[in-house]
Amino acid sequence: MEYDANNPFARILRGELPCVKVYEDEATLAIMDIMPQAPGHMLVLPKEPAVELFGLSDDSAAACIRTTKRVATAVKAAMGVPGIMVAQFNGSAAGQTVPHVHFHIVPREQAAALRPHAAAQADIEQLREIAARIVAALPA
Repeated sequence: MEYDANNPFARILRGELPCVKVYEDEATLAIMDIMPQAPGHMLVLPKEPAVELFGLSDDSAAACIRTTKRVATAVKAAMGVPGIMVAQFNGSAAGQTVPHVHFHIVPREQAAALRPHAAAQADIEQLREIAARIVAALPA
């Protein structure tokens, strides 16, 4: 599949669509998922354009994993959960709904059910409050 430069994540990266930002560096952006499966659900986006992981450069993939680890550590601490699920989907058959590589960080409680993927939009103020807790917990 060819990369669509007007997909929502590309537009967020260009500042054309709003987001609740938690972390950013030269290669990645970590934002709150506006349709979370659990409170604290975040997304890590590479700034490099690629539809699937297979099209991402090794440097950008490594940057995504570094950011995912850093942010997941903060999410776990801020949300006080015993577990974190990290997921990355490639292609619609795998559940990918936005054609830009991204990593999901989902806080997990023991045996707690997840909301359906991309089912309902969260309250933005609540996302901002959770984001502030996560930012405060980011490792130095």
